[in-house]
Amino acid sequence: MKLDYGKMAREIIEKVGGKENISSVTHCATRLRLIVKNRDIIDDGKVTEIEGVKGVFYNAGQYQIILGTGVVNRVYDECCAMDISVSTKEEIKELKETNKNKLQKAVRTLGDVFVPIIPVIVATGLILGLKGALLNDNFLGLFGASSADIPQNVLVLLDVLSGTTFSFMPALVCWSAFKTFGGNPVLGIVLGLMLVSTSLPNAYSVADPSSGVTPLYLFNFIPIVGYQGSVLPAFAVGLIGAKFEKFLHKKVPATFDLLITPFVVLVVMMCLALIVIGPILHVVEQFVLNTLTMFMGLPFGIGGFLIGFFWSIIVLTGIHHLSNILEISILTQTGFNPVNAIYTFGGFANAACCLALTLKSKDKPTKLLGKSATVSSLLGIGEPALFGVILKNSIRPFMIMCLCSGFAGMASSLLGLQGTGNGISTVPGLLLFVYSPYQLLCYIGVAIFTFALTFAATWFFTKAE
Repeated sequence: MKLDYGKMAREIIEKVGGKENISSVTHCATRLRLIVKNRDIIDDGKVTEIEGVKGVFYNAGQYQIILGTGVVNRVYDECCAMDISVSTKEEIKELKETNKNKLQKAVRTLGDVFVPIIPVIVATGLILGLKGALLNDNFLGLFGASSADIPQNVLVLLDVLSGTTFSFMPALVCWSAFKTFGGNPVLGIVLGLMLVSTSLPNAYSVADPSSGVTPLYLFNFIPIVGYQGSVLPAFAVGLIGAKFEKFLHKKVPATFDLLITPFVVLVVMMCLALIVIGPILHVVEQFVLNTLTMFMGLPFGIGGFLIGFFWSIIVLTGIHHLSNILEISILTQTGFNPVNAIYTFGGFANAACCLALTLKSKDKPTKLLGKSATVSSLLGIGEPALFGVILKNSIRPFMIMCLCSGFAGMASSLLGLQGTGNGISTVPGLLLFVYSPYQLLCYIGVAIFTFALTFAATWFFTKAE
């Protein structure tokens, strides 16, 4: 049945208390977000009865209505046509910060820095995956060729496409950090490029004893190397550099500001980065990554089980952005991402749980929204299924989903699954594993196992609502 988006918009406005109760409106990929004046007068039950609405919840000062992809933007346009004020980015950010504790604010800031970088990492991950699949001798053998037959100039171009992002990751991180914290992003790019300057000993070469490359030493004991593959030092340089630049803008006379401030920021931050920040935080970063690697290497896939089990719970708390810095660090150092391979199957569990509840439900609205929510979850957007169907039922299906996600994470760890990027999961995430027939078949196998196990467990151990 085709939805009447104008009717949906009118009913939503009416059920949330009318225009006079709405300060402004915005939307994300799946949710219409209303900043309302009085939350208490809204009857959630009446809002969810509107055809096309898949669930509602209130978070960070916003009344969020889950509509799904392809619907939310159309309903948003209809709201705007009825003269509902549009939320500015500044208003949304201020509101979110007001309603968050210190930990939530810190996690949100990490997200603001790393989320803009994810699209290019996704693109690079797909290029790496396709490169591994198409240049594989087994694949080329189908056409009577081998990797040795590929022209060198083609290989060089592919290396440029697949290697640039990770080679210059510190520049991207430093740029985004400067932008997030109110500094000049161009200064961030330059400082980030300084961290991977070809004039410095390459970090990968220094780490290889057979390369013969050694660090530069300041005062005969402070090692100076490039920071290829390091993310945390670049983040710290961006944070401190942006704050330092804003401080100088306030202190330096306007006449000399353009001349003095950029010069001082570059000189001071380069020295701090290479002599203090870099050496200290590189050790911290390696310790964290080694600890994570050890955790995921626990026997019998225990580490994978724990990550898989708690991932949906972590998403509910909103601190899942912390994984970005770890995943990007692992990708830049190894080219692969085992963390994404563990939690990606939670999307299949989410979809299967939603489908089982939808088929068992006697409630017509649940049946209608559950089908589209299942498809959305399989495409990597799990909020409609999670909030609109699963959590509306009871805690039992949610815990079943977490448990099945845990078993999927365990299988992923035992099979050694690791993708070539991050930021996409479930069915689209399959493209991160096409570089290896083994990885691809294991991914498909674990996905089917997760979906079937979750569907069966939800079907047999939950009641129809």
